[in-house]
Amino acid sequence: MLFMDRKFRLPRIWSNNELKKFAPLFEGDIVNVSGWQDKDKEGDEYKNYFKNKKSYTITNYKTEAMGFQGTEGEIFLDLEKELPDELAGKFDVVFNHTVLEHIFEIEQAFKNLCLMSKDIVILVMPFLQQMHTDYGDYWRMTPLAIEKLFIKNGYKLLYLSFNDQAGASVYTFSIASKQPEKWLEKIPLNVQQVSNVKTYDGYTNYAGSNAMGNVLYSIKLQIIKFLKK
Repeated sequence: MLFMDRKFRLPRIWSNNELKKFAPLFEGDIVNVSGWQDKDKEGDEYKNYFKNKKSYTITNYKTEAMGFQGTEGEIFLDLEKELPDELAGKFDVVFNHTVLEHIFEIEQAFKNLCLMSKDIVILVMPFLQQMHTDYGDYWRMTPLAIEKLFIKNGYKLLYLSFNDQAGASVYTFSIASKQPEKWLEKIPLNVQQVSNVKTYDGYTNYAGSNAMGNVLYSIKLQIIKFLKK
C-alpha cells in the first residue's frame, strides 16, 4: 500500500476507515461477496473488522478459483445469474467492496446482494476512478443511483459517504437495511451528497468536485476577485 499511487491509495484507506467505524456493530453471519481476496491492502483482512461476527464467509466468482482465498467453505457465485435459492436470506450482513463496477449486468448483481441479506448490505464502489480493464470495468455510480437501487430492492439507505481528497479517486461507502428502525440509534441517518470540504473553483462541493483539478479557473477567480477590490 505504501508504494501505491495516492489516487488509488487514499480512497482505499478512507473506505477501510469507514468500515472500521461500523463493522463492530454487526453480529451474526457475514459474507464478503468478493471477486478477489479478503485482504484490505493495509496488511489486514476484512474478516477481522467484524469483531462480533458469528461466522464469516467469502464468495468467489468461478469454480476455477477454488482455493484462491485459502479458506474453507468458499461459495462460488456468478452475480450476473439468478441467485441460487439456498443463498437467499442466508446472511445477516452482505459486504461488497469494489466488485460491482466489473459486472456488466449490474442491476442483477445488485439485486443478488440484496437478496442474500436478511437485513444489512454494505457497499463500497468507485464513483470517479480511471478505467482498469484487467477484469472488465463497466460502471461508476453516483450517490443518487446507489440510493435508487437500494430502494428498488426494498432497502432503506442509512448511511452514504465519499472521500474528497484533491487529486484522488473517489469511492462511495454505503450501508442499507431492510429493518432501518432497528439501527437508527446506532447509525444516524446520514446520506451525503455534498462534501464538507470547500472547492477551490467556487462550484458546489458535490461528490467528486475536488477530485478533478481546475487550477486555471481557480486562478482566474482569484484575479477577478482581486480586480474588484
